[in-house]
Amino acid sequence: MPTKPDWSKGFGKVFTPGEKGAQARLTKFLHKGLKGYAELRDRPDLDNTSQMSPYLRFGEISPLQLYHTVRTARESGETDASQKDVEIFCKELGWREFSYALLYHYPDLATKNFQPRFDDFKWRTTNTALKQWQRGLTGYPIVDAGMRQLWETGWMHNRVRMVVASFLIKHLLIDWRDGEQWFWDTLVDADPANNAASWQWVAGSGADASPYFRVFNPILQGVKFDPKGDYVRRFVPELKNLPNKYLHQPWIAPENILEEAGIELGKTYPKPIVDHDAARTRALSAYKDTRAA
Repeated sequence: MPTKPDWSKGFGKVFTPGEKGAQARLTKFLHKGLKGYAELRDRPDLDNTSQMSPYLRFGEISPLQLYHTVRTARESGETDASQKDVEIFCKELGWREFSYALLYHYPDLATKNFQPRFDDFKWRTTNTALKQWQRGLTGYPIVDAGMRQLWETGWMHNRVRMVVASFLIKHLLIDWRDGEQWFWDTLVDADPANNAASWQWVAGSGADASPYFRVFNPILQGVKFDPKGDYVRRFVPELKNLPNKYLHQPWIAPENILEEAGIELGKTYPKPIVDHDAARTRALSAYKDTRAA
């Protein structure tokens, strides 16, 4: 762990390294998180993910052990999670192994497009926008919450990882490799297979990738998956007094509402660095040349 300076202090609030820490986290997941996993795993405001990824990354527990423990717990009645909860969780483990199969056959997965038709894509080179994204200062609350959670804890909820990745790639048109590298530098569960494969999936350049025209709307994603705003308020505290109606798009709030919440856009919280609709149109235009013949 780092010492001068120790930038990892927040990690210890979330994770306990070692095999004992892995077993304790697994026990907590079996009793508190697995039930409802199929429906609630996309909610960053709830504790329904396993958060086992750092332990898998460092070999403190194996995917096979996770697979059998979860299935056995369901069969023995140790957990009252549904069969669907167990199946969906095991499928997520399967996706992890698929990433490793890709990395085995394509060892340059983190640096080279899996689909060569993306090699001529015209990425924007803008250090300012990249740094705003890295620091959680994009003006889109769900994106900023995710990036700040990453910086503070070394981890980010999987749904939010997809949202922030889509924002970097498609709203800002910044090379997916810049995002992959930032995650590699900041994630406590930074994994050579998962990280690369997931970034390429969002970019549309990977194996079985998300279609190029899928552009996550950060406003709707926030409303749907953080409906009460608990996640945003935790990691973007300057918005904590804003009513739910405006929380995921504070720029539409009337001046008196912003004033009552102690917010001055552009000073206490940034204005959006890009317009969603304009960014989506730009992304679709840029991506059209990558469509398969």
